[in-house]
Amino acid sequence: MKKLILTALLVGTFSLSYAQSDYYNDYRRSISDINWQRVITDLVLSTTQANQIYVLNDRYHDYDTWNRVYVVEPGRWRNDRYSELERILGREKYIIFKKKYYRGQNPVIVYGRNKNDYKKYRKQQEKYYKNQEKYYKKQNKHRGHGHDDDWD
Repeated sequence: MKKLILTALLVGTFSLSYAQSDYYNDYRRSISDINWQRVITDLVLSTTQANQIYVLNDRYHDYDTWNRVYVVEPGRWRNDRYSELERILGREKYIIFKKKYYRGQNPVIVYGRNKNDYKKYRKQQEKYYKNQEKYYKKQNKHRGHGHDDDWD
């Protein structure tokens, strides 16, 4: 029985560390897949913005420093990183960056495609649109049925 518990504990530990290292690899790819010098010249960023991007890219230079911050919720790095990047670039330039380098997709989803976080995000999005549809149907239920008091 002790061997069974020990085996289960070891398998759980190794699978957790594998999953977290997988998240860290995605984090590193999010930095290395993009030529940041080109982003800086394409978006005509100031020296201050360029320096902030370099500091952001060097924030977690190894797995241990990254893991200290994201040990409990490793998928959180995506939201943290891209909200910080949006703050540095500004909304308009961030949208241009997203369109050019991520084909208009949310970078949070690009680096989380094969993980359960993406499924959770997708379900939340579907739920939101269903609720919006119900709301608009309820609001417009009396329109077009002989009522001429259109306020729009």
